[in-house]
Amino acid sequence: IFPSILGHEGPGLVREVGEGVTSLKPGDHVIPLYTPECGKCKTCLSGKSNLCTAIRATQGKGLMPDGTSRFSYKGQTIYHYMGCSTFSNFTVLPEIAVAKIREDAPFKTSCYIGCGVTTGVGAVTKTANVQPGDNVAVFGLGGIGLNVIQGAKLAGANKIIGVDINPDREEWGRKFGMTDFLNSKGMSREDTVAKVVELTDGGADYTFDATGNTEVMRTALEACHRGWGTSIIIGVAEAGKEIATRPFQLVTGRNWRGTAFGGAKGRTDVPQIVDMYMEGKIQIDPMITHVMGLEEINTAFDLMHAGRSIRSVVVY
Repeated sequence: IFPSILGHEGPGLVREVGEGVTSLKPGDHVIPLYTPECGKCKTCLSGKSNLCTAIRATQGKGLMPDGTSRFSYKGQTIYHYMGCSTFSNFTVLPEIAVAKIREDAPFKTSCYIGCGVTTGVGAVTKTANVQPGDNVAVFGLGGIGLNVIQGAKLAGANKIIGVDINPDREEWGRKFGMTDFLNSKGMSREDTVAKVVELTDGGADYTFDATGNTEVMRTALEACHRGWGTSIIIGVAEAGKEIATRPFQLVTGRNWRGTAFGGAKGRTDVPQIVDMYMEGKIQIDPMITHVMGLEEINTAFDLMHAGRSIRSVVVY
């Protein structure tokens, strides 16, 4: 929805709180959440999902829960983006969409926990629940995929295979715990699957798509182990795209699952992931490849499109 203020990863300081807010106060260090946690809706109470529905209807329209926007320019409404709009000096969020974090966590790195780190690590530890000794294959070694790799290492996975068409990503993957790399550029789906099956003695216990490419999603599923392998879809596909595979792949025991925000409950889990970072259990600093001012934000997008950055951080 346009015009809008983009951005969904970012930390900040609470400047003011509205009437009835009890969990936050001015001066608190926080991370905005595009996946809120009300703790009261059917989904939150189920314990089965992190997809809180409390403000879904208005957030999807670029609005606050009361149906209005807090942004405008020369009298024209400017919409919120994913309920966060972090490419702004100031933003307004509902209490259920703000996670309070420790004050000694640097903003320059903790910002990444607002999506990429949590999405990747959580996909492994929460959605898939990878166990020690499991074999894992990660398709797409960008900002999300690298966090899947370090999540797999944290979980004690045996083989951690990275698959990417950019050979430069091999070095990145190995920094975070990847054991094997497959450059799939020019390879057919069948050949890619065969190589993963060979490396894992029958197929991976878990595969993760971090590309958003529906053809890669199929490859990731078919690279799973017959009888129990599960493929987790993390990447967001282009609108209107559909996924397909032969039913035989599912009949013979492979599973397809999706995940959003790594299955993490924002207000509960994000502070814990910040603690993990501060305790040295996960890495973030190496992934912040560029830091720049707001006036250079378009350069950050160019670097991303060219595959020359993992994360660019915009500072005000």
